[in-house]
This record gives sequence, C-alpha cells and structure tokens, in this order.
Amino acid sequence: MAKKKKQKKVVDRAKLFNRRALLLGGTQLGLLSLLVGRLYYLQVVDSNKYVVLAEENRVNLRLLAPPRGRIYDRYGVEIASNRQNYRVILVVEQARDVRKLLKDLSGIIDISEKDHWRVLRDAARKRAFVPILVRENLSWKEVSRIEVNAPDLPGVTIEEGQRRFYPYSNSAGHILGYVAAVSEAEQTGDPLLQLPDFQIGKNGIERAHDNLFRGKAGASQIEVNAVGRVIRELKRDEGTPGYDIDLTLDMGLQQYTYYRLGDESAAAVVMDIHTGELLAMASSPSFDPNDFADGIDAKTWKGLLDNKKAPLTNKTIAGQYAPGSTFKMVVTLAGLESGIIKPSHAVTCYGSTSIGRAKFHCWKRGGHGTMNLHNGIKQSCDVFFYDVARKVGLDRIAEMANRLGIGVPLPLGLRGEKKGFMPTREWKQAQFGERWQHGETLVAGIGQGFILATPLQLAVMTARIVNGGKAVMPQLLRRQIGPDGSGAPIATDYPDIGISQASRDAAIRGMIGVVNEPRGTAGRSRITEEGMEMGGKTGTSQVRRISKAERATGVVKNKDKPWEERDHALFIGFAPIHDPRYACAVIVEHGGGGSRAAAPIAKDVLLETQRRDPSRTSPLSSLALAAPIGQDG
Repeated sequence: MAKKKKQKKVVDRAKLFNRRALLLGGTQLGLLSLLVGRLYYLQVVDSNKYVVLAEENRVNLRLLAPPRGRIYDRYGVEIASNRQNYRVILVVEQARDVRKLLKDLSGIIDISEKDHWRVLRDAARKRAFVPILVRENLSWKEVSRIEVNAPDLPGVTIEEGQRRFYPYSNSAGHILGYVAAVSEAEQTGDPLLQLPDFQIGKNGIERAHDNLFRGKAGASQIEVNAVGRVIRELKRDEGTPGYDIDLTLDMGLQQYTYYRLGDESAAAVVMDIHTGELLAMASSPSFDPNDFADGIDAKTWKGLLDNKKAPLTNKTIAGQYAPGSTFKMVVTLAGLESGIIKPSHAVTCYGSTSIGRAKFHCWKRGGHGTMNLHNGIKQSCDVFFYDVARKVGLDRIAEMANRLGIGVPLPLGLRGEKKGFMPTREWKQAQFGERWQHGETLVAGIGQGFILATPLQLAVMTARIVNGGKAVMPQLLRRQIGPDGSGAPIATDYPDIGISQASRDAAIRGMIGVVNEPRGTAGRSRITEEGMEMGGKTGTSQVRRISKAERATGVVKNKDKPWEERDHALFIGFAPIHDPRYACAVIVEHGGGGSRAAAPIAKDVLLETQRRDPSRTSPLSSLALAAPIGQDG
C-alpha cells in the first residue's frame, strides 16, 4: 500500500515537472518568437525608417546665416554693407589649461574682463570639444599676431564671419538704424533667430525692412560621431542673400547736411518737390550704428542717454515743434482760398493788437506800419497775421494745414514717426472741457500755441505749395532689388490738393521776397548764384511764455537765456525760384532767430543740393524777383 502511494507521488511529480517544463518551454518559445518577430519588423519591415534615423544621428544639419541685404543711396553708393568679421575661437579639450591660455592670449590681443569670465563660464558648462567664442571683430593686425603665435596657443583658431558695417557712421545713423543680437522677447521660433551671432534690425531702415534683408538661410551638412563631435563637413549651402535696397538719399548731400548742422541740436530735410524723394534727412547729434552692430559698451550707451541734445532721437520725423512764422504760409493760403482776403489786404502794425483785455505783440516792438500780404510775409509781421487769422478762423486754418500735411501722418515706415498736431475746437472741448478762445486763433495764426509739426512735415508743406499743388508724399525707398536685379520704381502721380494757382503764386512770391528783397527777414541768406536762388520763410518759435513783467522791464535776449529757454529757429525754403525742384526745412533747437540760425543752413544745403543735381538747367524765370504779385496793392 505504502509502495503504491510512493509510486503515485513520483508519477505526480513527474507530471508536474513536465507541465512546468512545457509551460516554460512554451513561454521561452513565445518570447523567442516575439523577439524574432520584432527583429524582423525592425530589420526588414521598418528598415528604411531606421536607416534614415541612423543617418540623421550620424549627419547633422547646421543653419548658416545668409548675407544680409545691403543698402545703397540713389547713386549706388553702399551705405550699409557686410564686413568680414574675424573671430577667435577656443576648443577647451585642446587647450588643456584654459586660464593660462587666456592669460597668454591677453598678452597678444585685448580681451575684456567681461569676455574673460564669460569664456571661463562657458568652458565649465559646455562639452570640451564645443568651440567657444573668445572675441570677435578682430583687426587684421590682431589676426596676424594670433597666427604668428599659434604654436603656443593650443586650441585657439581664427574663424571668419560677417558683421554689419556702416561706412558713413553717424551721418545717416537715424535713417539706417542699426542691427543687434536677437533678444529673448524677439524669438519667434525661427531657427535662424537662434543662431548665436545672428543680428536683426532694431531701428530705422534696418528694422522697417528687416524681413527683406534677412534672406534665406543656408545649411552645412556635417558628420558627427556618437558623442556629437564633428568629423567632417559633407555638404554646404550658403543660402540666399537678403534683398538689397536703394534709398532716395544722396549720401554726399546727406553728409554735407549733417556736418552743416554742426554741434547744434538740429534737423534738416531736403526733398524733391515732385517725386517726394528725400535727398537728405539729417538729425544732429547722431550716433554711430557700428557701435550697436559691434555690441555697444555701457559707457557709450550711457553717454547717448545722458546727452541733453537727444542723439538717439531722429528729430526729422520724431521732433515736434511749434512751427512759428513758417505757419503763416498756411494762414495765407487759408485766407486767399476762402476769399476772405486778397493779396491787397492791408493791416497797420503798431507793434501789437488787442482782443478785449488781451494784448498780442508783434516781434517788432515799434511796429511795421501798413502791411499788405506780400510785405506781411516778407517781413513776417505778426500783427498782419493776427488780423488774417481772426478773419479766417480756426476751422479754415486747420483744414488748410491738414491739406498741406500738418497734423496728418506721412508714413515712411520708420519707428518713432510723429504726425504733429493741428488743434480744433472739438479737440479742446474734449481735452480740457473748455471752449476755443478767439485769442487762441490769433496765436495759431503765427504758428504758436498747440500747433506742432515735424521738420519732415514742414518740408512737405513747402513742397505742396511750390509743386503745383500736388499732394506729394515723402519717399525714402527708391526701389527694391530682388535676386534677379529687378525693382519697382516709386509712384509719383499725386492728386491735386485743390489750391488755386493764383493763391499759390501769391504765397510763393512772398517767400521769394523773404530772401531776395530788401527788408526780407532772410535777406542775409540770399543765394547769389544765378539760376540757383531760393525762396523761403523764417520762423522763430518760443519755448516759454514771455510775462508782462518781462515785457515791462525788457525781454531777455536769447543769448542771455539758458540754452533750454532759447527760442527754436526754423526755416522752410525751396529752390530754384524760377522752376522749383527742391524743398527744404531746417530747425535748430534753441537756436534763437530763424533768420540767423536756420536760414544760413538752408541756404548752404539748397545750394549744395543744386550743385549736385546732375540734370540741373537754367530755364528762364517764370516768377520774376522784381515783380511780386500784390506788392503794391
């Protein structure tokens, strides 16, 4: 009995063993089948996919920044280019002792303390074979020194790239703007923007047309090993350069105009009255855009910010000033076109006029005597224009100002453009909850009070008066050049602003008298070269109110005031007078009188403009100097 039980137990164990063996064998077979199936799937069915992935791990693509588009002036002079940029690179694993190498390198080229610590920081953070930028913008002399000492500088190499370069530095800084490194806030996900040495336009033309300048990125196909080290370059595509752009500027005239402004805080604009092309647009003081492209240092940046003459502000489009007596041309045309005055309109100036108890003074304390329109413009009689403004009214003046470009946008696409300001009754009621006062209309009649205009707007106003009454718009872009060299010219078919020839003639003859006739306020700035004579209008705008007490004791002269309290000097002009082609506007901040500070600059600039005109001719005069309309009645 016991023997049978023992035999049965042995049989059960054998069966259990067999079942387990069978189960284990089945499991192993199943796993083996899965493994074989997976291997088959990976190596046969999905082989192409993994071949590609393996290739991608072996081959990396690196973006290459394309050459940035260049900027030219109207005559093909390159005013923003790309310059070779030599950089010194360090590979830590080859250098061994980085601190000693930096010390040795500092004895050959200048390395700032900031760059020194940055290199040490990067050396500690990055893989030893990853190149580290030590310094860029090396001069050829510095490159030569490094090359000569190369055997003693293990791990140091010279790389060549490109850097934006502005050959005319300050003279066109405000127009061109500048480029600089991409900030975190400017990252859009575009891989190109993530390249360490990629720069984008931050201001001016560089910013306005940055997308055109960028071009299409190139790529370098490189082979790397398992840890990412570069083995060799397999293929290289340099990409497509950005578009080149032609500006309307005449760089020679731009330079002349900028340097003619001197050390003043000033601005000047020269434009073709028919096409709107801006030949010069200078703002002083300025800045060197190369400082930004190279990475501006803290001292230079602080100097720009602390300068009370605001070198970072483009005063031609962002400076807004009371136009002073240059605005009398608006009042003239508003009066003539409304039919409220004629050229023979006469007013006697005794040095002031009154409304109620308010007294409004002429700049000439003793008065001008009897003035008609022509003499009123020529001698810039305030009392005459107080009278015209009172008769014409603010609404007509504001409407004419807008037609001539004051208080309306004149978009060039540049950052910081202002549209000036022309007040209305509705604006004052909404802004201050007060009615417009008659006295404020008189003040507006001489370009003071709330009215503001930029130098660009004053140039446009002048152009629209003398170009036959066309609504010319300022143009800075001459044409865009594509990769095939094609480009589209700017439009020059401007609509009429609806000012009669007779009214414009009266205004123009007055402006000619300002410069070319006895007692004209800008007589000292007359251009004597035959066929190049200019007409214009002076302006002097107060930056502070003259009190009764000061008038009683004697108005303090500009030269005796602090610089910030001196009047602004303005001048608008055109030339030649017989067949106008160019308009000009000049403002000298706190320069005193327009006739002394602004008109001489305009004279020199307009004379230089005509001398540089390749198509200059000398047609017969159609507006004679000696016979201004309305002079005698």
